[in-house]
This record gives sequence, structure tokens and C-alpha cells, in this order.
Amino acid sequence: MYRVGIVGGGQLGKMMILDGKRLDTYFVILDPTPKCPADSIADEHIIADFDDVEAFHALAEKVDVVTYEFEHINAEALRELENEGHKVYPSSETLLHIQNKYNQKEWLKKHGLPVPDFKKVETAEDIREAGKVFGYPMMLKTCTGGYDGKGNAPVNTEADVETTFEALGAGKLPLMVEAFCPFEKEVSILVCRNVNGDVKVFPVAENVHKDSILDETTVPADISAASTEKAMDIARKAVQAFNACGMLCIELFVTADGDVLVNELAPRPHNSGHYTIEGCVTSQYENHIRGILGLPLGSTELLRPTVMKNIIGQYSVDRAEVKGLDEAYRVGEVKVHIYGKEKVSKGRKMGHITVTDTTVEKALQKARLAHSKIYFGER
Repeated sequence: MYRVGIVGGGQLGKMMILDGKRLDTYFVILDPTPKCPADSIADEHIIADFDDVEAFHALAEKVDVVTYEFEHINAEALRELENEGHKVYPSSETLLHIQNKYNQKEWLKKHGLPVPDFKKVETAEDIREAGKVFGYPMMLKTCTGGYDGKGNAPVNTEADVETTFEALGAGKLPLMVEAFCPFEKEVSILVCRNVNGDVKVFPVAENVHKDSILDETTVPADISAASTEKAMDIARKAVQAFNACGMLCIELFVTADGDVLVNELAPRPHNSGHYTIEGCVTSQYENHIRGILGLPLGSTELLRPTVMKNIIGQYSVDRAEVKGLDEAYRVGEVKVHIYGKEKVSKGRKMGHITVTDTTVEKALQKARLAHSKIYFGER
């Protein structure tokens, strides 16, 4: 029996476990929330904070390999585990290169991967100086800790510099600015590498965000063959550049003339890869588990055009009881995933819907209709 430890017990960890259980894998999670989504199916749950070094050691002692479902964790604690002989995938080195967005961009640039122009800043005056070089608008980002639009803010004009600087902590966290990329589409690509160095690349997915949170993913992406090949090439190079093991997600910008630039990376399964559960021969979650265990990777072939639509909290509800499933399933060819979070809050990812069909357009129509039927609390 394989024994896997997961730092994080959210929906990504839960979906790793669901696919890993087919291999009779024993899972231990570490998460501070007693009733987190993965708690209901994990074999053991260590309730501890993500910076609790002793808890990391307790987790490692129980398993063959440690992985993680999100990147805002104690990378130095992972390095300690590696120094003691424990297997950690993706490695602490991979995580350290990616955790800090400025370091991530430097590493991408060093390895010849295309990125928008960027610059580290510490003061409002630094931002103004960057504006003279990059022009406006540009993006101000915290180098650490941001996700789902948090930690990012556009600087539309020089008059916005002070308020944007204050909004992102006025230098309490390390900051960087990035030249605005006039993209036509946002896409992402998933790539998996196992401990033996074998690599599999998934299809390019097209993403639409609402309020800086992923709303819909459609596959295949509606981009040119040339842009698709550029994205595939970036994925193959990035997984080697970061020496990643397991899943790596690369978020990309596609410009009107077909250029492809890297936005950000995540060393783990990704929200934009949920579609792979129903849409591909092998899901991102199964390949992640197979990859970190040193097993051969599965086919990433797309079975049919696929759409994934997130179910996002619209308002706060103390008890997350899902309603409308009867109506949603009547749409047909609909798969509903509810994560099992105890409470709903505005902007919180509560689940997702996946539909496969003969065309993206048909799948999208069904996904949107099914989505309109599902809600939490009272309407």
C-alpha cells in the first residue's frame, strides 16, 4: 500500500484522494480546519497550521511521500524533511522558485521563457519610475501570498499610484510591477512529470475570469495551432526549468498576434484542470499521484470537448447546504462536484460543474443552464 501525505485538505486535496484511492493509497492530510473538504475521506487528519514545523515532521513520519495542494506553506519545513531523507514532491527547491512571484519571473526569464516586463519595487516613487518605463496601465503585485485576484491591483494612471500602493500594504509585503500585457485570451496548460523524468502535457484550456476568480474553462482553447504549439513548448520547458515533479500549471496570455507569454505558475493540480476528471483519459489528480509515486503517467488525451464552470459563493451562508441538484441533473450530461465546505462566503469556490459534448458551444450551454439551478441557502 502506498502512503501519501498532503499538506492542505481543501478541494484539490480531496480530488487527489478520490483518484488515489483507486490505487488503495493511504492518505494523511495536514490542515488547520477540522472539517475541511478532504477530512471526510482522508485516512488520517493532522490538525495543525501550515507553518507548524513539528506537524510537518509528524506527517512525514507516517507516509512514503509528502505533497501539497497549494503553495503558500512553509518551504523551509519541507527542506528540513528532505534533508532528513523524506521524499517531498514537488521539491522545496521547486516551491521556493515559485512561491515568490518576482523570483518566479526571474527564473522563467533566465531559462528563456517569455514573460511580460517586470520590476521589483519598494516605494510609491519606485512605482512611478516603473510607469515611466512600462507606461500605464500596469499591474502591481505582492510577490508572496496572492491568489484568486488577491494581491494584484491595476495601476491605471500615475494618479492611482498612491492608492494602489496603500491597497497592497504600502510595502509591508515585497512588491513588483509588471507591464500590462494586451492579451486577447487567458489560457492555461497542465504538465506532469514523474520522478523518473517522464513528461505528459495536457490540452490547452481557455479561461474566463469574473471578479478575478476563474469562472469558466473551455477545452480545447479557441486559439491558433501556432499558439497551441507555443504553449505546449512552454509547458515542456517550464517543467524542466523548475525541476518539477507531479503537476505544474502554467497560466498564459495569448496576444492578438498569437504570441504567448507566461503569467504565473502553480506547482500543483489547478482549478483550470478540474475538467480533466471527465474530459481526459487520465485526470490531473491521478497523474499527480502517479507522478510523485514514480508510476508511469497516463494518457492526457481529450476525450470530447469539455467545459468546467465554477460554483462560486454569491453571499454568506452559515450552513453550506446545496440545493437545485434535481434541476441541474435534468439538463443531461452534467457532472456536479460539491466540495463539502461548511460555510459559504462571497467569492468562495464551493464546487464546479463539468459537461462534455460534441462541441464546446453545446457543452457551455448545458453547463451554464445547470449552473443556474444550483444554489446554497435561500433564493
